[in-house]
Amino acid sequence: MQSAPEKPGPGAAPRASTAAQATRHSALVRTTHWITALSVLALLVSGVEILISHPRFYWGENGNVLTPALFQLPIPASRSLVQTGYGYVLPDQNGWSRSLHFQAAWFVVLAGLVYVVAGFVSGHFRKHLLPRGDEASWRALWKSIAVHLRFERPSAAEAWSYNLLQRLSYLVVIFLLFPLVVWTGLAMSPAFTSAFPATVDLLGGRQSARTIHFFVAVLLLLFFLVHVGMVWFAGFRSRMRGMITGRVDGVQENP
Repeated sequence: MQSAPEKPGPGAAPRASTAAQATRHSALVRTTHWITALSVLALLVSGVEILISHPRFYWGENGNVLTPALFQLPIPASRSLVQTGYGYVLPDQNGWSRSLHFQAAWFVVLAGLVYVVAGFVSGHFRKHLLPRGDEASWRALWKSIAVHLRFERPSAAEAWSYNLLQRLSYLVVIFLLFPLVVWTGLAMSPAFTSAFPATVDLLGGRQSARTIHFFVAVLLLLFFLVHVGMVWFAGFRSRMRGMITGRVDGVQENP
């Protein structure tokens, strides 16, 4: 008969378990992650096509080629009525891009709602994203930033947890940038604002919502690029396997 495993004595270090004995990411997290990632890619492609149809931004309720722009992007447009200083126009892809943008946005909203509700119910945000103890300080934040600026490759054990900068970045994206980009997107919809006029009034008008939407989308794009870059730097194959199968290489330290 097999004997029972020995219990560690007082003061002994916690026993480590290999990655094969635990799952890093739950099935729900992985599913919502990939739905969101593919939807954001579709939003990016279609958003660029929508943008070049009128690369001028305004503030307030109304804005067109006859009114002064708040600012204008130095790119050619896909509509001849929009004067951009270029002697040509790009192919107009505004039809399919608006349809794809709208559909992909609802995939993001639904996946995000499932993720947020499950995150609160399971305690995912409290356990994995909220800074704890000494982490909730400016000193800890600057230390985490310094580590990233030195491009220090994370250890194998760090594949099982989020560092402080990751936690704060994810919290800002999940609870600030994504809700704001959805809100400003809905505020540009005449059908939605006719039913809920306060959604656009609080932003200062439909053109104000479009301008805010653009800047928030740029911040999300920067986050996406940094996120992909850090995944590549930390170990692309291992991190991708973790987000596909749930398991990663390395050692997990038991709490």
